Amino acid sequence: MITIEILSRMVVGVDSTQVQRWIDNAWIRPDGEPGRYHFHDIDVARVRLIVQLRDDMGVDENALPVVLSLMDQLYETRRQMRRLCTVIETSVPDEVRSTLLDHLSQR
Repeated sequence: MITIEILSRMVVGVDSTQVQRWIDNAWIRPDGEPGRYHFHDIDVARVRLIVQLRDDMGVDENALPVVLSLMDQLYETRRQMRRLCTVIETSVPDEVRSTLLDHLSQR
């Protein structure tokens, strides 16, 4: 179980006050309630992303909600595309799949 204190030690450049602010801003969404949050690996990755955007790439905190939202949309689109590809590969008849691939290769 990853607590806010453990998370703050895991990610360089982050303290529990910042993590709490990011929770309040809904940039990260741990399980639990205030004072008893439980973070998962995906939350740790999100915190590292926020730190990288802020510190390494110089993204201003006022712009972070927009950047995070756009990245979330991109990741969701990628998940949907993978799901669509799986359906096409496993459920679509060969002739339909071939036609789809022909159309996609023309663009």
